[in-house]
Amino acid sequence: MRAVVARVLSASVTVDGSVVGEIKEPGLLVLLGIANGDTTAQIDTMARKLHELRILRDEQSCATTGAPLLVVSQFTLYGDTRKGRRPSWTQAARPEVAEPLVDAVVAALRTRGAHVETGRFGAMMTVASENDGPFTVLVEV
Repeated sequence: MRAVVARVLSASVTVDGSVVGEIKEPGLLVLLGIANGDTTAQIDTMARKLHELRILRDEQSCATTGAPLLVVSQFTLYGDTRKGRRPSWTQAARPEVAEPLVDAVVAALRTRGAHVETGRFGAMMTVASENDGPFTVLVEV
């Protein structure tokens, strides 16, 4: 399980011209990828790391400030570009495996008290963000 996490001032996800997820205040944009072999055993660890990650201003976290998270599924985080000019997606989990795990991470974040907005799994999404810093990290569990 891999997440690219960006500190943002605001972020949104649009599908077919309609905003489906949006944070209008400082928080985190989380691009979440699921790999073959990822399991439910990783869900709580990823949710805890995302919620408690101290990358907001003054080394704060969403847990301490109540800042929102916008979680967007992104299988392309497991694109392998080591050979050739076209990425290979063999490391990315199939949709029927990935979608429940993404949903479970979102549910685990909400159980922790986090305000979470989401994209739409499998949809062609337009993701807009106003990066803060910029400050972006990779989280893997």
